[in-house]
Amino acid sequence: MSPKQQRGQATVEHLLTAALHVYATSGRQGFTVNAVTAAGGVSLGSLYHHFGSFDGLAAALHTRCTQQLRDEMSTALRRCRTPRTGIRALVRAYLRFTEEHRDIALFLHTSAHSGYLAGPAEEIRAAKDVTFATVTDWLRPHIEAGKVAPLPKALIEVLVIGPVAETARRWLTSTYDIDLRQAARVLPDRIWRSLRPD
Repeated sequence: MSPKQQRGQATVEHLLTAALHVYATSGRQGFTVNAVTAAGGVSLGSLYHHFGSFDGLAAALHTRCTQQLRDEMSTALRRCRTPRTGIRALVRAYLRFTEEHRDIALFLHTSAHSGYLAGPAEEIRAAKDVTFATVTDWLRPHIEAGKVAPLPKALIEVLVIGPVAETARRWLTSTYDIDLRQAARVLPDRIWRSLRPD
């Protein structure tokens, strides 16, 4: 990589870090292009040069945050041999990630850029698909062996990620009185039971 490319990559990383900080400290209302460029100490032209638009920056941030969550989930799954221990470890890893990386989890679960904007929606959806493919690829041999119910991929995602993501969202927004440690004790086995074959 040339020095110019290295500087460009450093600017991209700097802007993504600044954007995450702005979202974590100012919320959705304060997450603006002016706030991010001011926090990053870069020009509007630099942001547009690297990301094409503010939505492009938000999509890149969402993708980066999703990859970080995926890495945690993948690590948890790689350590497990049975589908029950895998699902339990995955749920706990997701909840632990939420608690330990609150800023990232907050952006993933509460941002308006979580897949609903027309521009970056495809990039965000692709990142989510890759993330969940990590889970379905790990589960596939267990499904083939009859240890996990042979459900459509979308339903497996709803059963595994749905309850955990909703728990994280509620904890992050303080909408409900959610205790993540209690959730980490209760949800893993309940989610696993939803995947067992009849």
